[in-house]
Amino acid sequence: MTIGRLLVIVLIFVGLWQYFSTRTVMLGPGVMVEQAPQQTPVPDPQTFRFEDYLITPLANFSLEAKVLSREDYLLDRESDLAPTDLALGWQQMSNEVVLANIDIRQSGRWYHWRVDSFPISRQQIETQSANMHLVPGNEHLEAILDKVRPGQIIRLKGQLILAEADDGWRWQSSLTRDDTGGNACELIYLTALEIVAH
Repeated sequence: MTIGRLLVIVLIFVGLWQYFSTRTVMLGPGVMVEQAPQQTPVPDPQTFRFEDYLITPLANFSLEAKVLSREDYLLDRESDLAPTDLALGWQQMSNEVVLANIDIRQSGRWYHWRVDSFPISRQQIETQSANMHLVPGNEHLEAILDKVRPGQIIRLKGQLILAEADDGWRWQSSLTRDDTGGNACELIYLTALEIVAH
């Protein structure tokens, strides 16, 4: 077999893998997740070292949500900690009838949405969805995160955190679902992750 033919076969397999691993899962109409994310105080927050960073827990955090979009990062400073961002939706933003009327994308650690006409209010879109930077706490969680695809329902637990490096670099999570724009994303140290519906 020539090198050219082998290269074509490899490219076909890579293309097929990429298509099947990133295509959006359709679960049908209706609200898939009724409850908003849950956030509670950390009674006695203890800073700990994770890889080359100091992590300070700011709040305990859990949610079930529909994956609206996924973006993986390799080259930015933040990818050391959070290689994947998920745009997640709950309540009306977990309803595929609503989502069919909203164009959603991610880039540069931002989550963008656009509508021609609002299927629900702007406030519902902004408070029932968010871009979340995910820090897998171990290799097992990293392997599960690798399998997450748009359209699935996931359940996660962890902590909203402040991450600091020895050179003074800092990255801090939002602590509310009501903010928008810069610094509105959640930075989550994952302690549990499950794909609920796929």
